[in-house]
Parts: sequence; C-alpha cells; structure tokens
Amino acid sequence: MDLKNRVRILNSQPVRLGARYVLYWAQMNRRVEGNHALLHAAELANSLDLPVLYYEGLTCSYPYANDRLHTFVLEGVPDTERRLRKLGIGYVFHLRRRQSDPDDALYRLAQDAAAVVTDDYPTFVAPRHNASVPAKVGVAYHAVDSSCVVPMGLFGKREYAAYTIRPKIRRVLGEHLVPPGPLKVRARFADPVASFHTTVDEARITRLVAECEIDHSVPPSISFRGGRTQAERRLERFVKDNLRRYSRHRNEPSAHATSDLSPYLHFGNISSLEVALRVREHASEHKLVADEYLEELIVRRELAFNFARHTPPPYTLECLPDWVRATLAKHGRDKRSPCYTREQFERAETHDELWNSTQKELLLRGKIHGYYRMYWGKKVIEWSAAHEDALSTMIHLHDRYALDGRDPNTYANILWCFGLHDRPWRERPVFGTVRYISLDGMKRKTDVGAYLAEIAQLERTGQDPFRLQ
Repeated sequence: MDLKNRVRILNSQPVRLGARYVLYWAQMNRRVEGNHALLHAAELANSLDLPVLYYEGLTCSYPYANDRLHTFVLEGVPDTERRLRKLGIGYVFHLRRRQSDPDDALYRLAQDAAAVVTDDYPTFVAPRHNASVPAKVGVAYHAVDSSCVVPMGLFGKREYAAYTIRPKIRRVLGEHLVPPGPLKVRARFADPVASFHTTVDEARITRLVAECEIDHSVPPSISFRGGRTQAERRLERFVKDNLRRYSRHRNEPSAHATSDLSPYLHFGNISSLEVALRVREHASEHKLVADEYLEELIVRRELAFNFARHTPPPYTLECLPDWVRATLAKHGRDKRSPCYTREQFERAETHDELWNSTQKELLLRGKIHGYYRMYWGKKVIEWSAAHEDALSTMIHLHDRYALDGRDPNTYANILWCFGLHDRPWRERPVFGTVRYISLDGMKRKTDVGAYLAEIAQLERTGQDPFRLQ
C-alpha cells in the first residue's frame, strides 16, 4: 500500500525507541476498516515489532457539543471495540464529561508511544489539533488522509470549480480507487486497560450523555444511529434498492433515492473509497450506470475538501470568488422583505411552508435532503438582514443540528448558495448575479406536497419510517 501522498509528518521528533506501542488517535475517522491512517499505524508498528493502540476521545468542550452529536459518536463505540479486539489492537475510549475534568488523555498515552498517527482533515477541530499537538507530544506525529479517494496532497492549490478538478482526478483515479489492503498486526496488544477508559454499551449511552456538561436541548436524531454497522447497512440498502433509481430520482426528496451516508462519512464510520468501490462493484454486476453518484461522491466531495484544505478558514464571505464578492457588495444594502432573525429561522417560523419543513427536517433528522438544502440556503440569504447574517445563520444551524455539519462538504455547500463553484446568472435584488432559486421552481421540479406531508408526520409522531433498526 503506497501512502506517500496521504501521510504528512508534522514535527521533527524521531520514532521513540523502547516504546510499548504505536498510538493511533481517531479524531475524525472513527472506524477500523478502510482507514489509511490505522493501516499506516499498523505498518509502522509491524516494522518496530510493536502492537497498535487505538485511542478515541469525546470531550464536552468541542463547539456545539450536544446530545445529538454525543449520542451518534457513542453509538459507534461498542462496534469499534469489538472489531479492534478481533484484530488484536488495543482500544481506549475516553469520555471527558465536565470542563473541570483533565484533558490530557492523549498526552498520557503518547508518553509510551513510538509514534502518534492521526487523521489529516481540513475542518472542525482536527486542523487546530494538528497545528498545536505535534510540538507537545515529544514523539513523531503523522497525519494521514483517510477521507478522500484521491489524496488531498496531490492537488497543491485551490481548484476553481468541478470542471477544473475533474480531469485531474480522472487522470489518477485508477491508481487510488483500489482496496486499501488488509489490516494485520504482528504483535497483539496485551497491556492493561487504561484507568481513564470509558466502557460504553448500548444500554449506558443515554445515561452517559446525561452525565456530560453539554447542551441537552438538542435531542438525538429520530432517523440516524451512529456506528460502522449502521453505515454498512445503509450502503447495502442504497446499492440494492436505490442505486438504479438514483439518476432519475436523486433530486426528489420524497423518493428517498439517495444514500443518506453523509453523517457516516462525516464521522468517519465509513470511507468514500469503500462506498465508491461497493457502488462500482454492484453497478458492474447488475449493468447499472453509477456515473452520477460517483461524480457527487468523488469529484464534488473532493472539490469541497480541496477548498477547505487551501482556504483556511473555509466559512467566510472573504473566501468567495472576486465576482461574487463584487456583486454581493453591490447589493449589500438591498431591501429584504420579509426579514427574519436567526431565532425565527431556527424555530422554523417563516411564511414559507416548504422552507419551514426543510428546517424541521434538520431539527428532527439532523440532515436536510441535498436538493432542498439548496433552496433552504438561498432563502436564508433572501430573508436575512445582511449577507454576513445569512452565512452566520446557516453555519450556526448546521454546526448545532446537522449530523453532516462541520464538514468540508457542508461549508462548500453553504458557500455554493453564495456563488462558490458556480457562475454568474441574471442580476436581481439581494443576490446580484448569484444564482436564485424560487418556490415555483421547486414546485415544478419536485413533489412538494409529498414532502410536506412526510415532515408533518415526522413532527406529529416523532418516528421516521426510513430509520434503520
């Protein structure tokens, strides 16, 4: 397995001799299979005749920490521990419940590590950790890209749009769209369990969440449960039931023809590489055309990762193209009518029944269908007092409620509503030459009535018939 374009060495410390293990810190890719970073840790450990210790933490201090996000992470822990145990890899999960609790688990584990291997990821807390931690651990620190099919490191600059990155991806896709290889360790981990390890089983999750000093006003999703097994089941349901329908029905929310894998991709329960390989395999076996899905999964998603990697921070109007900033500045003082506050948006209290339903889907499911999310975002722009307010509102709502928020795809999709990776259109108030989307257009292209009825049922019953058990 060639990882040269995936691995970044982020300090000058050597591999420690006489260590007890190689430490893998799962910041963003919370999985065992299809994880290039864990494979790199295993290769390094095998070369040193050492075992691997997998460390995963969940703290109360990350931005917007709440019951929804905590629950989703905790639901994946028992599955991860079982899979690691079968492979002979050690596991420490540490739940930091209160702000006053020590926040040093990683550093304590690193004291006995030959090296620390972690995830290379361009948004949320990983960039901050990967900038500050390497100088403090006193041991070699490697960050590995396990999130993209084609490694981010192959593209040294920000790409303008899909049409500029697509040919570059296609030129090298064949050498990267391959299984990452088996995960094998020569030395089994046999040390005692760390004193700060938190045992997690399904029956304890609700109580563990309640013990944490976090926002308890955002309940768990009624639609999505976290973890590798759930991700695998959703992938299988997609390829067997929906892949053949995807091209025709992907933009029809009531058809439920999409994969619904974005929460699992964000939390790293499954990789885009694994999804792409399974989709390609099924399409080949059943003579289906999967090009449109793979375009979204690889080209569009990795365009977003490219944007986030080369545009820190990737969530301001300043990072928009020159033509967008110019047209928004020209229309910055245009009259908005109606005009809503962030709180009104958050409570789904607008005059627009469709918009309110998209917001309720976010509140209940923790995810908005991608096609309607474009409408959702465009209307926040149209009904906010200023463009900056609209951006702030969209980021706040996704960071707080979305299981696929805090992600390169999320930030790129939000900024697409402002013109990122798009082209100029006919000029109009508020938007200038940024693309506009109308309610009439949604009614022509989708079954709005069916969607409204579905969200009303979710709100009334609190149960989602599309939830996997």
